[in-house]
Amino acid sequence: MWPFTKKAETRIQSDDPFLGEFLGARWQGRADIEKASGLAVAHRAVQTIAENLAAMPLKVYRETDNDDREAARDHPLYAVLHDQFNERLTAFEGREWLIASMLIHGNAYARIERNGRGQVVALYPLLAGSVTVEVLKSGRLRYKVALADGGTQTLLQEEVLHLRYRTSDGVVGMSPIQIAASTFGLAVAQQDQAGAAAENAFRPSGILTFPDKLASGTAAGSKEDVLSKFRARFIGQLKANDPIVLDGGATWASMSFSSRDAEFLESRKLSNMDVARVFGVPPTVVGITDDATYSNVDGESRALVQRCLAPMAKRIEMAMNATLLSPEARKTFLIEHDMSGLLRGDLASRYTAYRVGREGGWLTVNQIRKFENMSNIGPAGDTFVEPLNMGLVGANDNRGKVAA
Repeated sequence: MWPFTKKAETRIQSDDPFLGEFLGARWQGRADIEKASGLAVAHRAVQTIAENLAAMPLKVYRETDNDDREAARDHPLYAVLHDQFNERLTAFEGREWLIASMLIHGNAYARIERNGRGQVVALYPLLAGSVTVEVLKSGRLRYKVALADGGTQTLLQEEVLHLRYRTSDGVVGMSPIQIAASTFGLAVAQQDQAGAAAENAFRPSGILTFPDKLASGTAAGSKEDVLSKFRARFIGQLKANDPIVLDGGATWASMSFSSRDAEFLESRKLSNMDVARVFGVPPTVVGITDDATYSNVDGESRALVQRCLAPMAKRIEMAMNATLLSPEARKTFLIEHDMSGLLRGDLASRYTAYRVGREGGWLTVNQIRKFENMSNIGPAGDTFVEPLNMGLVGANDNRGKVAA
């Protein structure tokens, strides 16, 4: 409308994040738990933690009067945690299920079955998405489980083993995928973008350029005819080194990755590293071997045990001790992982340590053989030795004696 004139709108397309931030754009990453856990790095991290902890011996120990402990193999719970969760699942499968559920969803649930004496005789893992946790007025928890037939089962606090990831309310745990939603959202978006590129935008290996327009159809000299002859002559493993002779003004140009493509690949590598950081696993453990060497791989394996598996094992142990053992039973029994197998060095390092312990007087032959899963050699292997140049302070002091 006069006197105003309509101006043409000019737009530019840019994916520069700094320009977008300057103009007020904000990106918020959201990650679906099931889709994010399907990322290769996330899946490997979860499986590494779950498989290593499930394979680690989890035993019920009985504390003796001399402040020692022994495996309580006669306790019903020992067989549940060490051999078989229930009639359908082995202990490895059941523990792997619970740990993976806790790492993916933030919570893991198992229905407890007890005998007449109140001892645990079976554990039945529950799907994390089917359980709702309610806080009663008394402060106790109640669990409602959605059944496959559409019904609901209500379980009390003593009837459910509940493993939590980090919690903000003391009731339910938070999924690490939800805590680091932006990290997983970016990784999923990059994977989707790479999949779309693989499906719709694969680049050709090169370009044949002709000065004149080629004939249409499939006749001699047409585009299809040239391509079919080119493939027949030069494409194939046995034809890879044949020379190319182009006439009629044709030229050949190879296609290569641009700097933008290289930056996208580097960005995906960084996202994979971030996912590994969220789960606390070293890069080489999840297959990121760009900077791997023999020395740092061995160091990262130990870091996995000390910084990732050990805290997770303690989280599980304390939840199981509080739920699976009564207050009275906890005075005598305790549940604990045996992590010695994962912390063992190579054969030469172990034998060197055994020699130091044997010569120092705090290890016997039978104890050393037990560490190596060897049989007992009898009473002779229970003796301790002491170096001749060692003794009690002052026992061999002759300074106060006067020579006759």
